Amino acid sequence: VQLQASGGGLVQAGGSLRLSCEASGRIFRIYSMGWYRQAPGKQRELVASITGSGGTNYADSTKGRFTVSRDNAKDTVYLQMNSLKPEDTAVYYCNADAKYSALASRVEYWGKGTQVTVSS
Repeated sequence: VQLQASGGGLVQAGGSLRLSCEASGRIFRIYSMGWYRQAPGKQRELVASITGSGGTNYADSTKGRFTVSRDNAKDTVYLQMNSLKPEDTAVYYCNADAKYSALASRVEYWGKGTQVTVSS
């Protein structure tokens, strides 16, 4: 399973960005998908996640500003980020909990990350 993220960039504080991440390759089933981020000198942290049935989970710092969604037919997860703040600056990583075959174990897969920079 490969994850390809896109949509990062430079935006002013208060602006918006939309990240996308498409899963490809040999996929039997994708369970949860989500986004994590890592700022310089900090640990990677959960931003938002979504289950196959649409249940969502958000970090307290992103509730009300970010929205995670997914298109199961396209094996794609999205992150709509509004009211961006300089402290949202980080590399954003796509994550998927998936199986590549019916008999395989569930594995966490990671994308390469996309940079989001919010200027003040």
